[in-house]
Amino acid sequence: MAENSGIVFIGRKPAMSYVLAVITSLSASNAKKITLKARGQAITTAVDVAEITRSRFIKDLKVSKIAIGTEEMPPREGENRTRMVSTMEITLTKE
Repeated sequence: MAENSGIVFIGRKPAMSYVLAVITSLSASNAKKITLKARGQAITTAVDVAEITRSRFIKDLKVSKIAIGTEEMPPREGENRTRMVSTMEITLTKE
């Protein structure tokens, strides 16, 4: 857990669940930086989480880095080719 303490993986939950996770992680560990990781359709939620946290809760939080990429996923059952899935990492830094 110590290695992932500054990382929040975004999934299918509502955005406010992840906003709370970001706020808790930043305040509990006195960390200066946190990374939101998302892929596929969860990318929109990750952007929402970053903006809600920045604009409503922690005013001195800045977006320091945004990394985008693509991962090759194995084929689903019944499919015969691999899928390409978009990924995004948003790093937020507390000043």
